[in-house]
Amino acid sequence: MSQRTLVLLKPDAVRRGLIGEIIGRVERKAGWTVSAMELRTLDRETLERHYAEHVGRPFYEPLVEFMSSGPSVALVVEGERVIEGLRALAGPTDPIAAAPGSIRGDFGTIVRENLVHASDSPESADREIKIFFPELG
Repeated sequence: MSQRTLVLLKPDAVRRGLIGEIIGRVERKAGWTVSAMELRTLDRETLERHYAEHVGRPFYEPLVEFMSSGPSVALVVEGERVIEGLRALAGPTDPIAAAPGSIRGDFGTIVRENLVHASDSPESADREIKIFFPELG
């Protein structure tokens, strides 16, 4: 069953010059395709919609500040089991716990600046794609 998911290459990935490396890993996965992509600095309104479930948590404001600190790359990726697969490719949020070969395991440094976001469910993917690419909703 083909799925769509949202992937964000966060400001730390862009600053560190990892766009090509990360997108290359996605593109090399057989059967996955990038169907939309945009480089932009995210505004507070977009981030508030994206992270709405985290409002009031201690990490919310630092997260919004970090995510608006520079450009990010938003991607829609399509393919078989792409939601589960991209989360595995990203690795756990904590780079120390992330396995070598995962994006965070190979390039991660700290938990808060963890290089990538990948939707965690079909429902989240649908909601997030509508935020970043409303024309695809």
